[in-house]
Amino acid sequence: MSTKERRRLVVLNKWQAGQLKLVAASEAMGVSYRQAKRIGRHYRQQGASGLVYRLRGRSGSRRRPEELRRRVLERYRQRNPDFGPTLAAEHLSQEGLKVDHEALRPWLKASGKWTPRRQRQKHRQWRERKACFGEMVQMDGSEHDWFDGRRTWRNSWQGRKPGPSLDGRWRNWKSS
Repeated sequence: MSTKERRRLVVLNKWQAGQLKLVAASEAMGVSYRQAKRIGRHYRQQGASGLVYRLRGRSGSRRRPEELRRRVLERYRQRNPDFGPTLAAEHLSQEGLKVDHEALRPWLKASGKWTPRRQRQKHRQWRERKACFGEMVQMDGSEHDWFDGRRTWRNSWQGRKPGPSLDGRWRNWKSS
C-alpha cells in the first residue's frame, strides 16, 4: 500500500466511525465529492484492499509485444550497434520493423546497448585582459575620409560616445 493509500485509509476510518462527513473526507483526500463516494463504496465492500490501485503490477494496454522487442533488439545488435535510437528506428522501419524512436530508446538503455551522451559545446577561450586602457584600440593611419566628412581625420578613431579619450581628457566629440 502506498503512502497516499494509507492516508486515505486513515481518513475513511474516521468517516466510517462518524467523525467526518463525506464532504470533509473528500477535501482531506484531495478528491471531488463524487470520487470520495466511489472510494468510500470500495472501502465498505472490500476493506483496505479496496483502496489499492487495481492495475498495480500489470502491464499497460499500449505495451508492445515482447516478441517485437526481442526482434528489434536482435536486429539492432546485428546491423547498427553504433547508431542512436532515432537513426536506428529509421533503419529498422526500412526493414519492416516499425518502432518509434522514443519506444526504442528505453529498450536500448535497459539492455545496455546504448548509453546517452550529452553533446558538449566547445569551450570558447577568453582573451586575456589588457594591462592599459586603450590597448585594444585600432587606429587607422590612412588619411582617407572614411566617415564621409562627418568627422575630422584626427579624431576618427576615438568613437562617437562622450567619455575619456586615450590621453585621459574628457571630451564630447559631438561638439568638437
